[in-house]
Amino acid sequence: MKVIELKEVNKIYNSSEIKVHAVDGVNLEFDEAEFAAIVGPSGSGKTTLLNLLGGLDIPTSGEILIDGTNLAKLKSSELIDFRMKNIGFVFQAYNLIPVLTAKENVEFIMNLQKWSKASRDERSFELLKAVGLADRLNSRPSKLSGGQQQRVAVARALASKPRFVLADEPTANLDSKSASTLLEIMEKLNHEEKITFIFSTHDPRVVKMAHRIITLEDGRVVSDQKLE
Repeated sequence: MKVIELKEVNKIYNSSEIKVHAVDGVNLEFDEAEFAAIVGPSGSGKTTLLNLLGGLDIPTSGEILIDGTNLAKLKSSELIDFRMKNIGFVFQAYNLIPVLTAKENVEFIMNLQKWSKASRDERSFELLKAVGLADRLNSRPSKLSGGQQQRVAVARALASKPRFVLADEPTANLDSKSASTLLEIMEKLNHEEKITFIFSTHDPRVVKMAHRIITLEDGRVVSDQKLE
């Protein structure tokens, strides 16, 4: 089932009177429960494309439809609400809140959505258990390894039961064992909860596990390969 459509999407930045086509005429479709990697050299437009998909940036032209909703036509408040309900984000830098525990970081979006305390407690424990951190609920980020922090970030991204998770270089700062553990967790959640995962990555470990590989060069899609 098709859930994301990009139609002739362009993103142009003006820099020193030079127009930079960060994303150039991209047409893509994503089905439910895909596990896809967007790859390409630095400057190819991977992160820009991911930001456009997540509504963190708006295309210069073209359309991005998620479940038929055109992100560019939403008001700022509507876009924030749409993202909070539908999209989870995992960033290279983790972006955990230092003064909050692992449990409190996972609960952050649920607090904004006014979940009951009982529901927050149940969901945060369920997710931290799923990522192998049931024993670190009350640990702050400074007391966690990089791999553990990234697993908390994945749990947080999944907290509000999003349909899509966008992950920008999620394994870039991790050692091989932590990266493999994280990818196995995400693949398991993709399979069991039918969440669509889209990665921007240089990491061959991510590419190896992806079920679809989209290659960008100079903002254009030059290859789109679905794997068995």
